[in-house]
Amino acid sequence: MAVTVQECLELQLLEVEMLLSMFPKKGEVNLDEDAVPGVQRYLRNTDGALPPQLEYSVAIGVGEAKVKVELQVLLPHMYPQVAPQLFARSDALHRQQQLQLNTHLASHISSLDSGELCIYEAVQWVRENSLPYLENSKISSESASKEVIVKETLHRVWIYSHHIYRQELRKKIFDCARKLNLTGFCLTGKPGVICAEGLRENCEEFWRAIRYPNWKHISCKHVENVETEGSIDNLRLFPAFEDLQFQAHGDYGLRNDYHMDLGQFLEFLKQHRSGHIFQILFGVKGKLADK
Repeated sequence: MAVTVQECLELQLLEVEMLLSMFPKKGEVNLDEDAVPGVQRYLRNTDGALPPQLEYSVAIGVGEAKVKVELQVLLPHMYPQVAPQLFARSDALHRQQQLQLNTHLASHISSLDSGELCIYEAVQWVRENSLPYLENSKISSESASKEVIVKETLHRVWIYSHHIYRQELRKKIFDCARKLNLTGFCLTGKPGVICAEGLRENCEEFWRAIRYPNWKHISCKHVENVETEGSIDNLRLFPAFEDLQFQAHGDYGLRNDYHMDLGQFLEFLKQHRSGHIFQILFGVKGKLADK
């Protein structure tokens, strides 16, 4: 004789009642307050629509530390004639271990006699078999914390131009540096020099942006990479992106033929631990004038 939905739902209510008596503490069995009454109303009047499927979870303490593993339960209307949907999860389980645990749980449940209530059996299986998965997760976490050392690289580019005068170009340089969180400087005049430091991708984007579309008299003279296990901010030579201007040679005002005082520029570089860059930029060894 075929088992009816009503008979299956009655067995489900009996099983829930048994679980509540076995796990009486608050939070051990989490069940929507209207779940059981909904099934009971249907059983009193089976002419209506089927109630929502019973859904609840059981908190299981595993091992001496009582690590919490939660068994989530969803019961089809024809359970126990059909298998329940079960899922064991824990914050202490890595994804791979959690997947393996659930695969083995499903295999165990499928080996049981069909038509029998099996949620308590599932709870017991999780309690008795979860510990190896939890320990593997702990070992994986400890190994990862020892092995993974996050390293960052500060990228610093030194750019030389025949001259930098135009206001719109200078605005573009400073806007790009601010947008990309770069520090450094822009030396206005003739010659023009730019230093930009920050993350590699940001420096490369800065270089692309300021060259495009037609800045011809410009070249990237030197690139520095400094690796650190901490923040790259500790490696920056410049606290901000500075607008660098020095006294020009002669009395040329703002005409486009004035030359910046390279002696002052060399002194600035040495103050920022970059004196060696002078020869790279200009091909001559810098020498400070006698005072």
